[in-house]
Amino acid sequence: MNYRTLGRTGLKISEIGLGTWAFGNNVYGGVSEADGIQTIRDGFEMGINLFDTAPQYGTDEQDGVAEIVLGKALKGIRDKVLISSKFGRNPTIQGGASIFTKDRIIASVEESLNRLQTDRIDVLFLHSPFSPDEIQDDVWEGAAQVVQQGKVRFIGHSISMFHQTADMARAWAKEGKIDVVQVVLSLMNREAQGLIDELSEYPIGVFARECLANGFLAGVFNENTTFKEGTLNARYSRAEIIERVRQVEAFKFLLRNDVTNMPQAALRWVLDQKGISTVLSGGKNSFEVKGAVSASDAAPFTKAELTKAREVLAKDFEAA
Repeated sequence: MNYRTLGRTGLKISEIGLGTWAFGNNVYGGVSEADGIQTIRDGFEMGINLFDTAPQYGTDEQDGVAEIVLGKALKGIRDKVLISSKFGRNPTIQGGASIFTKDRIIASVEESLNRLQTDRIDVLFLHSPFSPDEIQDDVWEGAAQVVQQGKVRFIGHSISMFHQTADMARAWAKEGKIDVVQVVLSLMNREAQGLIDELSEYPIGVFARECLANGFLAGVFNENTTFKEGTLNARYSRAEIIERVRQVEAFKFLLRNDVTNMPQAALRWVLDQKGISTVLSGGKNSFEVKGAVSASDAAPFTKAELTKAREVLAKDFEAA
């Protein structure tokens, strides 16, 4: 495992971090608590020192299930790792609706600390605001309070609805309100690259998420794959599934002696992009996490390989 500096925070983080969404609910098929704990512990043994979670990673009946699993898994090693969590969305509060206020950040931090069984959160993200209108002015007073109290070390912005909210990240970085952003970035989604370049001026730490394009870049889906109702990929039409599967096939030129499968290639590509601090793996088990970690050890792609990848994305793979 290799390590990088998280922007102006100075924190040293593993190139591969572990996202815990899968341990909180059935969005990726469900993982038992025992298996989640084992996966987290194995990830730590592989060199992962960054674990990302959220109150939203729970169920309609219970917030922060993933935080609870993570807290149990990190017993005895908390001081050797970094935890990032979020606030602003809870499945038990207004169905996960956005609440970005002073009172909510203060309460959310206390709730997360209890679930995580820790006294601090290393990075706390605003969890995917959809527009500037959702942000109450007093939220920054609350953010300053939890940082001053030592309960949170750094504030970040987990970006969703990119074209509606990227300007928020630009302004907050310039004003010193945030030190880290979390963005979607993969071979199949590169819309955040311009923003990442701009934020390097400050510099802002960057978490890259959804780097396997919700599993498509794992290379395990085919044109006839169907997705269970209620899972993330159930949103795609048959034509969209076919298009994405064909695109993944075209990316297989990236495979070589030290990059032997598509998940490894996809994560290596993200690590090779300018400004990336860490890549979040959504591995559900130790085998998947081990595969993600192997991307850190692979040699960077060449300039020619990176150029060809851009050309593949520009092609039309629409189903006939």
